[in-house]
Parts: sequence; structure tokens; C-alpha cells
Amino acid sequence: MTEYANACGSSSSSFNSSLQDTEDDRTIATILAEETLKVDGRLGKRLSHLDSIPHTPRVNGAIPNVDDATLDHERLSERLTTYGLAELQIEGDGNCQFRALADQLFRNPDYHRHVRKQVVKQLKNFQKYYEAYVPMKYKSYLKKMKRSGEWGDHVTLQAAADRFEAKICLLTSFRDTCYIEIVPKDKSPSRGPEHGEGDCKWA
Repeated sequence: MTEYANACGSSSSSFNSSLQDTEDDRTIATILAEETLKVDGRLGKRLSHLDSIPHTPRVNGAIPNVDDATLDHERLSERLTTYGLAELQIEGDGNCQFRALADQLFRNPDYHRHVRKQVVKQLKNFQKYYEAYVPMKYKSYLKKMKRSGEWGDHVTLQAAADRFEAKICLLTSFRDTCYIEIVPKDKSPSRGPEHGEGDCKWA
């Protein structure tokens, strides 16, 4: 009897969580639909009031298998459609994170080398902020991140937010959350609505 009660309680909790997720998704979808026809700076301003999970910088784990990657991409595509956004195809040469950041920061993905260089400079100059999140020798990590074609990770996203003083907003394919905000450490974003440039840089 106890096992059944626990299972029911767990099921009820999961159901309530699912309802909350659906409600959050509807709220986000409504906000995004309203903003589609307006200046993109207001989109981020409205989304900034939504809850996102706390960002914890981390390096990439194992590359997902084809089936998991396909499911993740389908989930992301559904979320993009739901929120009235579109996927921008970026060259798949390992520089995709830096190309996406360059596109949002400078409106040109070809500036990815500059973005990578600035991110690595940030990582090098402010090692104390990032080294605790890197599970290898920090010098080796820096050397790896300098290489063109090396995938960026959540540590490089945090360094980019810090270096460019910009809030980075991610619509993710994660199962547990769809939205993450990465804000600069110790600073207010200088690239925000108060500076006339919009609130979020979407990557």
C-alpha cells in the first residue's frame, strides 16, 4: 500500500511539474509571438522576467549518439517553432558556438575568430573565475580552446558574457529546461535595453 501511495505521490508531482512546464512554455510562446513584429530588443526584455535555471559553467561531456542527437534536435526545433523563432544554419566546422555569438554580437558569423580570441583572452586573464569548472589542467584547456574548430562549452559561454558584457540567452534542447540566461559576472550587461541594443544575445 505504501509503495502505491508513493507512486501516486510521485506521479502527481510529475503531473504538476508537467503542467507548470506547459504553462511556462505557453507564457514564453505568447511573449515571443507578441514580439515577433516588434524590435528584437524588447523580446529579451520580456523574457528576462521568466525563470531560467542557474547557469553553471561546464565543459562538454561525451558527444551524444545519433539517436539522442536527433531527438535533441527535434525537441529544439519544436521549441523554436512554438516560440516563433527560426534556426539559423551555421557552418558545422566546430566553430558553431563562436559563429553564433559573432552573428548575435556583430551580425556577422565570419567574425568567429575574433570572438574566440577574445573569449580565450578572457579565460586567460581571469583564470580564477573559470578554472574550478575545468576538469583538466587549465593551460591544456586554454591551448585546446585556442584551436579553430574546437567546440565551445558553457565555460566559454560564461567567458563570452563576461568579455562582451552581454547577457546570453539560450533556448535549449535540454529535457529539464528550455531557457538559460548567462549573465556577466560582477557587471550589468552593457549590451541591454538601457543601452539601446536589446536585452539578450541569442545563441
